[in-house]
Amino acid sequence: MASIPLGRYGRTLRRFWGTALASRLEYRADMAVEVLVMAGNLAGSLLVLKLLFGQGRGLGGWSWSQALVVLGVYTLLDGLASALLRPNLSAIVSHVREGSLDFVLLKPIDSQFWVSTRTLAPAGLPEIATGFGLSLWAAGRAGARLSATTLVVAPLLVLAAALILYSLWFLLATSTIWFVKTWSATEVLRSVLTAGRYPVSAYPPLLRSLLTSVIPVAFMTTVPAEALLGRASVSSVGFALLAAALSLAISRAFWLFALRSYTSASS
Repeated sequence: MASIPLGRYGRTLRRFWGTALASRLEYRADMAVEVLVMAGNLAGSLLVLKLLFGQGRGLGGWSWSQALVVLGVYTLLDGLASALLRPNLSAIVSHVREGSLDFVLLKPIDSQFWVSTRTLAPAGLPEIATGFGLSLWAAGRAGARLSATTLVVAPLLVLAAALILYSLWFLLATSTIWFVKTWSATEVLRSVLTAGRYPVSAYPPLLRSLLTSVIPVAFMTTVPAEALLGRASVSSVGFALLAAALSLAISRAFWLFALRSYTSASS
């Protein structure tokens, strides 16, 4: 990317997303159905959360309002996955199978940037807005104060969470260069990531370790929520940022390694 001015990427991104929005908004009924599905999923998550609290039990030391902040962060990230990750990274399978990845590699722009941002699904945007609004509203109900530190650290950790989520999806998508059928693995990842709807401290110790050390779900939802509530520790913030940097570096290295094994289907 360093050989091409950053402004060129910005202009390319505007054209990518402008074209995608124009084409996808032609099918407004599909978008309406997707928004209804999103609303149904959120309602289901709220119902489960309410049932847990309704039984007179705490949730890992989190109050109802505080747990809603975690759910809000999860909803925001799920909206990001719906808007960008799923439509773009699932297309890598088609590029590999049909040999059209050749044309991507020949373009005067970074190939990872191209395959990661080529399209945008507008149905995910309401979910992002809903998650953002729910997080702020619930944090206010929980008594959180938006200090200068919170206004810097919380968005930074949400960005780190987005990078971790992107890296996990991208690693699976890149593996299609060797294994075209990776849908099952993607579904497993989605199922694991749904654990982030609730505070990681609510899970048993073994599962909590798994969701922190192996698949960093805790750094994607619980830690950003803690930062928004003003209760994140310096160590957790540092580990979250480190996990994001390492995840992104690994996804980049894996993409470059995979391209060395890529053989065009058209050749």
